[in-house]
Parts: sequence; structure tokens; C-alpha cells
Amino acid sequence: MDRLIYEIREQKVMLDADLAEVYGVETRVLVQAVKRNSRRFPADFIFQLSEPEWDPLRSQIVISKGKGGRRYRPYVFTRAWGGFHACPSKPEERSRVKESKARYRTR
Repeated sequence: MDRLIYEIREQKVMLDADLAEVYGVETRVLVQAVKRNSRRFPADFIFQLSEPEWDPLRSQIVISKGKGGRRYRPYVFTRAWGGFHACPSKPEERSRVKESKARYRTR
């Protein structure tokens, strides 16, 4: 789990793709859920990275700019966000997710 946590804007955060992987859903499903339920995700819970924030991470995690890579800057979820309110998780993964969330919150 530690490898999934970055420090950005003096906050510990997880990229949308990493959080989607933890919950066993596609990144696009997570982002759609956030956009549909924007009231549940205030600015202190989630924000989209700026280009200067994203560029060093892109090279660090080896994601291309061209075809096959991300076409938008990722969203990141902060520690203030305590739950996974809008996106469904697979029932067989619930215990693993609860454990991951508990570990993330205690950092």
C-alpha cells in the first residue's frame, strides 16, 4: 500500500487509478462515479492534478503521453476522504478493501 501513496500539496494522496485497482473497478468507472456524485467529494477529499504536479509522476510511474496512455490528468484522493461512497466494490474484495483503507488512514 505504501507504494500507492504520494505526497502532493502537503497531503498524502492516492491516484485514481491506484484506488480503482484497490476496489477492483476500472479507473473510468471510479471517475464517472465521482463526477455523478460530486457533492460527496468536496475539494479537501479529491482534486485533479495540475500539469506541473502530474509531469514528474507520469515519468516516475512510466505512463506515456501518446496513444495508450492517460488522456487527462488524474484525480487524487486525500486522507480526508474516509470511505468509498460512490463506486461499487466487488463483494469478495470488501475485507481486503477495508483493511487497505484502515492502513491508509493511519499513515
